[in-house]
Amino acid sequence: MLSEQAFAAPDSRDPIEIMGLRLHNLHRDVIAQQVANAALAQRKLLVVNANAHLIVQAQKQPWIANLFFEAGIAFCDGAGVQLAIRLLKGRAAHRTTPPEWIGNTLNIVGEHASVFWVGGAPEVVEEAAKRFEARFGVRTAGVHHGFFNISAGSPESEALLARIRDAKPNILLVNMGMPRQERWLYENWPMLPSCVAITGGALVDHAAGRVHRPPRWVANLGVEWLVRLSREPRRLWRRYVFGLPVFGFYMLRYALRGNGRTTQLSSYGQ
Repeated sequence: MLSEQAFAAPDSRDPIEIMGLRLHNLHRDVIAQQVANAALAQRKLLVVNANAHLIVQAQKQPWIANLFFEAGIAFCDGAGVQLAIRLLKGRAAHRTTPPEWIGNTLNIVGEHASVFWVGGAPEVVEEAAKRFEARFGVRTAGVHHGFFNISAGSPESEALLARIRDAKPNILLVNMGMPRQERWLYENWPMLPSCVAITGGALVDHAAGRVHRPPRWVANLGVEWLVRLSREPRRLWRRYVFGLPVFGFYMLRYALRGNGRTTQLSSYGQ
């Protein structure tokens, strides 16, 4: 599992502790530059992000808080988390998503980028890799779909780890949805080579042209979730219809009881 020596120290000097997770208040351009610097130096760095869905999961799965505490970069990805920071901490926080800054990172690293993709359907991840090669001039170190047994020590997971070690990428994009992608990294980070590992979620679908982000002003209004729900109702209805009220409930508990960890209150997402 986690090894203290494996993680880079956070670059943020003023992290935000919010609902059990530690986040770094970094602008997307700063994240892009720091990730590029680490990739060029072949430095080991873990980059994770938190939205309302993941924070709900973290209330029942303590390992998520451990992962975020040790991550080199952990940023706010969602209007709900941004609102919670404002209400519970009285602070303004930057909010971004991997599709918003990964292009800037790859433009900086350019032909020196060696990218290994994990997650998505086989045809989707292959298309994503081809498009990034054409667009940014990066090299694809490898691709692997997300439909495998992520359990620690499983033959599928061990074989994938061996492929990644042999490929020696400097950027590893893990796109298996929350909290599956986080769990795989939590279990296997010490076994991975020196690289920047990024939890990308739907980044693979964006890169493959299967999903398109709404305009930035939609995100600024805090209604991007509604656009996503309208586009993928079968996959996302549970997360938003049930998940957002549960997130609001936990946020209220934190407001009333302080910033200590809440007890398990819901079976949502189990």
